[in-house]
Amino acid sequence: MLTILIFVSAFVLVHSGSSPHGESYLRSLSSRQKNEIPRDIIEDSLLDAVGLITKYGYPVEVHEVKTDDGYILTMHRIPEGRTSKGGNRPPVYLQHGLLMSSVDWIINRPDNALAYLLADAGFDVWMGNARGNTYSRKHATLNPDKSKFWKFSWNEIGYYDLPAMIDHILAQTGRKKLHYVGHSQGTTSFFVMGSNRKEYNNKIASMHALSPVAYMGNLKSPLVRMMAPMANTIELVTSLFGVNEFLPTSDFMTLASHLLCGEGSIFVPVCTNVLFLLAGYNPDQLNTTMLPLYMSHTPAGASSRQLVHYGQEHMSKRFRQYDRGVNNFITYGSLTPPKYNPESITAPVFLHYSDNDWLADGGDVDKLFKELGNAVGKFRVPMAEWNHLDYTWGIDAKRLIYDRVINLIWAFEL
Repeated sequence: MLTILIFVSAFVLVHSGSSPHGESYLRSLSSRQKNEIPRDIIEDSLLDAVGLITKYGYPVEVHEVKTDDGYILTMHRIPEGRTSKGGNRPPVYLQHGLLMSSVDWIINRPDNALAYLLADAGFDVWMGNARGNTYSRKHATLNPDKSKFWKFSWNEIGYYDLPAMIDHILAQTGRKKLHYVGHSQGTTSFFVMGSNRKEYNNKIASMHALSPVAYMGNLKSPLVRMMAPMANTIELVTSLFGVNEFLPTSDFMTLASHLLCGEGSIFVPVCTNVLFLLAGYNPDQLNTTMLPLYMSHTPAGASSRQLVHYGQEHMSKRFRQYDRGVNNFITYGSLTPPKYNPESITAPVFLHYSDNDWLADGGDVDKLFKELGNAVGKFRVPMAEWNHLDYTWGIDAKRLIYDRVINLIWAFEL
């Protein structure tokens, strides 16, 4: 466990704003190393979201959206599919999880990645990027190299980012409503929005929560459970050292992922076991050949406060706003942070959960389901070993998750 903490800490100290996709990485590999890694994996590791979508034959648009508090977010749009073109295409908005980006909706190639499958099924696909990740590191006045830029948690993502991106999609498409699919933090931020900005419930035709995260009292991840009691201390330490960004993507990260996690490396078990300690053990659904590609694009960076907020959730066993300690009364007018109100969320919500998800426990999901104002359905993934990361990286994600989600979206569209 100590080794894992040192491994994570080393990544925290790699504070870089450089691009995750650079020729410098390719030049750093020896001929032997290049030959050991499949060429398409190297190629996709060096492409950004636009490059990946274009490579696999889909049209792509890039949109910039400014939030009310000045953050400039990048969205990636696939307006039509390869096999389904034109027509009146309903918009679907995909929002990634913690330390991820829009790339995670396309990284598993067209036959098993949700964004491509939706586009081919007849939808207009929009992929958001939360403030602070690889694609959303800009602000009207703040510098991402300064601490002030990073003073946010997923509360601000739900309160500012999601509404800004939803309004942009509806303005661009002329629609009154859209369908929303979120994974992990993408569900948490939605529940924040639905609770604290209730008017946005009327803009959601259907919401599909993959691994819903609101209550976290029963999470099983030993790594998170061990670090949660230190959450507030972590923020204090990172602030003192000026390291407010957690796990940014960089050329160093890309190089390390290929050298340490590439096929044939003796460190592959270490790489996979770190993931399993976080998400749940399921080696059969992780394509280890693709692991260097996953690790080249993820982690995509986040504010350390986002992780601290999750640590607070586990310790308090409540779904509530960021605990500012002695400053709570100044910020909220109370000694403790106010709770979010799931019963205020009137958009139709579907929860998709699994038995082996170490971050979204079935008991916590059930508690959320009972409190939601308009919970339409709760679906268990029909695989006992399915874990937290399988929702985006799983080999059988299409068969076990995505086909059902697409059918449910169509049912609310007809």
